[in-house]
Amino acid sequence: MNLRQRLDNLPVGRKLLTALLVLLGTLLLMANLTFISAAYWIFQENVAPQTMRSIGQLVASPAMTSEALASPATAQALLERLRGFEPLRAAALYDSNGVSLAQLQLGESLDIPLQMSQLKPWLASEYRSTELISLPQPGKAPGHLLLIASGELPSAFFTGTLSASLLILLISALLWFAISSQSRRLITRPLRRLEELSRRVTLEENYALRAEPGNRDEIGSLAEAFNTMLERIEAREQQLKRARDEAQLASEQARELAEETRRSNRKLELEVQVRGKIEKKLTGFQNYLNSIIDSMPSALIALDEQLFVTQWNQEASRLSGTRMDQALNQPLLLAFPSLKPYQNQLRRCIERHRVEKVERVSWQQNGEQQHYDLTFYPLTGSAGRGVVIRIDDINRRLAMEELLVQSEKMLSVGGLAAGMAHEINNPLGAILHNVQNIRRRLSTELPRNREQAEALQLSLEAINQYLDAREIPALLDGIHQAGSRAAKIVSHMLNFSRRSNRQLLPCDINSLIEQTLEIAGNDFDLTGNLDFRNLLIIRDFDNALPPIPVVGNEIEQVLLNLLKNAAQAIRQRSEQDDPGRITLRTRLKAPWLEIQITDNGVGMSEAVRKRIFEPFYTTKEVGEGTGLGLSLSYFIITNNHKGQLEVQSRPRKGTTFTLRLPLEPPQNLES
Repeated sequence: MNLRQRLDNLPVGRKLLTALLVLLGTLLLMANLTFISAAYWIFQENVAPQTMRSIGQLVASPAMTSEALASPATAQALLERLRGFEPLRAAALYDSNGVSLAQLQLGESLDIPLQMSQLKPWLASEYRSTELISLPQPGKAPGHLLLIASGELPSAFFTGTLSASLLILLISALLWFAISSQSRRLITRPLRRLEELSRRVTLEENYALRAEPGNRDEIGSLAEAFNTMLERIEAREQQLKRARDEAQLASEQARELAEETRRSNRKLELEVQVRGKIEKKLTGFQNYLNSIIDSMPSALIALDEQLFVTQWNQEASRLSGTRMDQALNQPLLLAFPSLKPYQNQLRRCIERHRVEKVERVSWQQNGEQQHYDLTFYPLTGSAGRGVVIRIDDINRRLAMEELLVQSEKMLSVGGLAAGMAHEINNPLGAILHNVQNIRRRLSTELPRNREQAEALQLSLEAINQYLDAREIPALLDGIHQAGSRAAKIVSHMLNFSRRSNRQLLPCDINSLIEQTLEIAGNDFDLTGNLDFRNLLIIRDFDNALPPIPVVGNEIEQVLLNLLKNAAQAIRQRSEQDDPGRITLRTRLKAPWLEIQITDNGVGMSEAVRKRIFEPFYTTKEVGEGTGLGLSLSYFIITNNHKGQLEVQSRPRKGTTFTLRLPLEPPQNLES
């Protein structure tokens, strides 16, 4: 227990005596400190300076001054005569030149300057009382005596102060004992009598006891109040006894009533339990039905006969933008304004009890045109008439239908291209064969040619000279090169248009890229808008790549789509100072073979980049693209070859497509 707690637990009388003792001690201490401070101030400001001036007047007599300044020895003897003066702490004697002749140190040595020129700043920093006395000399400059007073009070003062403090302490102790005896008589004893009386009342529960009347002070008032409290408690005790008797009688009656009430409550509890179980099952069933309705991909809206909303699922909130709590018990036109044109069909469905359908409704969702089918089902039953609206999203179905149409078109175009390629191959073969025959017929090395020339009296050398002069061989070379190139184009078209047999065969990726570049160059030359020859193609191939299992035609299709997109992105640039550039890289990064196609075209925003693999999503003008190229490419890489296709792009910085193909054939390749 600390001191504070001990003081709090002291009796009231002791608390008063302790406070009085502390007060007297504080006053005594403050009085002594004040007396010592005043004495010290008087000594420093009055007694010490007067003493120093008196000593200086004695030393300043002409006879004593002449003797003291005669030599250092006489000066030291004079200072030694001052040793008996109690206020003196130190002294120094300076000659007429300001040089110290002698010093007197009483106590700890002080650093007194040896030159008068150093004395002024030293005095400014000295806190003791000092006196500088001029010592006149006949016919010479005066000398000086420096007296320094002690900073301590005389011992006699402390002795007197101690005696006075002891006397005051003795008087204070006598006064404290006198006050202590009176406080016990006037305060402590009456309080103890009250305390004993309260304990007797508590132990005996006898409220007839009374406190003795005391003085007319607070303790006397407390005793009277205590007696009054005992009288009231005694009266209240009598009332409680009467009330207890009445309560016992009422308790018997209440016990009988409680028994009857308990039987009734038991019946009610059983009914409440049954009702709670039923409500719990109904609530669970309702939640289950709501979960089923919210989990459906179609929007479901139930309306009453007045077309107010009674049921609303999450898909309806998504389509309308209205939350369930805002839609329930509201008119349909406020909850779902887009259904306003179909009020007549809804009312007709309720009146005729017949299903109504509205196909291919188009609404704007997030800035895009979305398509839905509406079906209205009539409601009948004890709850009243109404209607249920089902809204089905048909965008995916329409997309698949368009995809099937496009696939049929592509198959037709592929078959047409294959047939045309076969038909073109025949005249190309004849052209190349005839060019070869013309060269053989003009050759001077064949005997048959010489015989026919001699028969016609012609010289083969002259004929060849004429043909060379007219650049006929160069024209024949051009015809042969053009025919060979056309034959090669037709061969590539045939290979590309053949349906894939979905067999993974080892393939040299670098060679496959070169072949695709050749196809792309021929295709771009024919379109006119995208001249592949004006683009800088940078090949950064890893020549140590192993053959990997792929479907060659499908990978060619993917690479061709990416090259076309890169060329179109380069064409859309507003600044053409930097030449169009497409970089193709191949790297081995086990377990993948990585292909990168980088262009310096217009690039893509983040919103476009996230959607480029969606079917039918395109940023091209109408007629320039279907939005299927990248989605099919993604399907071929990820699904058919179990690889990866990623894209990084920044606006006005270009785009990089990264293809990763597994080095080993996938185990679950779909056939």
